[in-house]
Amino acid sequence: MHRFPSNQQKQYHIQCKKGDLAGYLLVPGDPDRVAKIASFWDSAKEISCHREFRSLTGKYKGVRLSALSSGIGPACMAIVVNEASQVGVHTFIRVGSSGAIQEDVRCGDVVISSAAVRLDYTSNCYVMPEYPAAANYEVLLALIEAAENLGVGNYHVGVTATTADFYAGQNRPVPQFPTNVENIIPIL
Repeated sequence: MHRFPSNQQKQYHIQCKKGDLAGYLLVPGDPDRVAKIASFWDSAKEISCHREFRSLTGKYKGVRLSALSSGIGPACMAIVVNEASQVGVHTFIRVGSSGAIQEDVRCGDVVISSAAVRLDYTSNCYVMPEYPAAANYEVLLALIEAAENLGVGNYHVGVTATTADFYAGQNRPVPQFPTNVENIIPIL
């Protein structure tokens, strides 16, 4: 049986050990976005870069925080959540791009997810399908307050969906690969 590293050793995928990451973690998908995020901080230091998992830790206005890319998809995000929690991360905020089906949500708007419909299948490995994926209310309120204080004009709060596939899961046409989810948008 494979033995997983303790929280004192570097985690297998993210290559971080206890103390490398702050308790607060921003999680973009794209590794290149980690440096872009950290460019707004007062200080930053690269911790690791292994596969799609790139991490930086630094400070912003006296608060220690980290950013760690997850790569694409829910399975990679599960690796980030599992391994980062082993080394002391307690608050995860997914940041990055998203699609929308409401006509009033425009490109560049901020979406703050209060909960998610779990169409990803990875989360079923951890909880039963009926279990709701609801955001922590303190983090949700902090994100809304930050949007208000920063004067973010176009932000939306609501239920989103997480899918296992970029194309079929988002009802994007792929003529050469017909899917069985043609009616996913009317269902949501």
